[in-house]
Amino acid sequence: MARFVVAITGGIASGKSELARQFESLAVTVVDADVAARSVVAAGQPALTEIFERFGPTLRKDDGELDRGRLREIIFADDQAKRDLEAITHPRIRQLLAEQCAAAGGTYALVAIPLLTEGGGKTAYPWLQRILVVDTPIEIQRARLIARDRVDYELAERMIAAQASRSQRLAIADDVVINDADAEDLQAPAQRLDALYRQLAIRSG
Repeated sequence: MARFVVAITGGIASGKSELARQFESLAVTVVDADVAARSVVAAGQPALTEIFERFGPTLRKDDGELDRGRLREIIFADDQAKRDLEAITHPRIRQLLAEQCAAAGGTYALVAIPLLTEGGGKTAYPWLQRILVVDTPIEIQRARLIARDRVDYELAERMIAAQASRSQRLAIADDVVINDADAEDLQAPAQRLDALYRQLAIRSG
């Protein structure tokens, strides 16, 4: 495994993906839990079979793939359904992320885990050395989500409420970047934190 692994997390539409791209521009390997999540529910994967068994065949598209939009509507309206989905997918996602971080080169690796707080933080991911939280005011988060995903106000509210609160995320943070402006404003904090993480990785040996 990369000698030093930093997790980046934040609420939906907080801008964590944009901050992760800033790290990538600094030649940092970024492993993405969203990509891993899509991989574990791809056609033919055991997790997809379990999802169809739990939620029904109506989630199967004509090409055999998962109807993600329909599934999202179900889990944001039903807490038990959300927990059932996580029980199917989260262990597989954690395993895949660990494997990808193990293959990463460089001084340190960054792993983007949107649901890190909900998933147990460092308890669930004991191979993390540090957690970076992207913090965004809820009103900005909501506006971005409506514009990005073309959902209505009510669904945006439910999607935000279904995740951990800002205070819960901040409670597990080693570092915080407040993202309440333009994407280019993330360049400076990324550079500052990159220098810090390289120093810490070298010290950790």
